[in-house]
Parts: sequence; C-alpha cells; structure tokens
Amino acid sequence: MDYIPRYRQPFTLAEAVKLDVSTITEEISRLQNSLKHLNETQDIIEASLKEEEDSDLRKAMDENREVIGSQQERISILRMALTEKGIIGGAHYDLQTSPDSATQPRTSSAVQPSQTTDDEAESGVYL
Repeated sequence: MDYIPRYRQPFTLAEAVKLDVSTITEEISRLQNSLKHLNETQDIIEASLKEEEDSDLRKAMDENREVIGSQQERISILRMALTEKGIIGGAHYDLQTSPDSATQPRTSSAVQPSQTTDDEAESGVYL
C-alpha cells in the first residue's frame, strides 16, 4: 500500500509495517497522550487569546496546530501498518477512540499549516 503523507514524518508506511505490533501500539498510545495534552494547551491558549491578543501565543497555537496534524497523520500511518500486518481494529488494538479523542482535529483560525515541525513534540519512533 502506498501512502503519501501531508506532513513530514520520521518513517514511511513501509518502515512502520516492519515494526513489532507492540512497538506500533505503544507509539499510538504515546502519540494519543501527546495529542491530549496539546489539545488541552490549545484550549488554554485560545481562552487567553479571547481575553487579549498576543502574537507569541498566536504563534504557539499555530505551531501546535501543525504538530497536532502531523501526529494525527502518524497515528493513521501506524494504524494502516497494523492493518497491513493483518490486525483489524479490535478492542485490544483500538486505542482511545472516544468522541473527544485526541485524534479529532481542532481548528480555531484560518491559518494554513506550514511544513515546519517542533522537534521536541516530534520525538518518537525513528527508523
């Protein structure tokens, strides 16, 4: 299966398929936890920006939005890798899928994402 990511990723789908199932599921969990915290931060920043505009906070919000998109895409790649390994989504491998899941996109402005990444938030599986 070919997959062309929208964001720059530290691995390809073909490389992800070579990983152990436990490594893939652990990385999905790690990314979902990261997304949960990023989304909480976005809510705090958004509330602050409603009170008073701040260019630094706006920049942080835009950068977080980019990281959120990249991490959501990475989770999708890892789930595709599980599917290619013959693991169809089930209770055991279905991680955090509530309606308020961290994988739900969040937007609050019309700013278009750039191709930059936040190295600190982008740690994880590297091949």
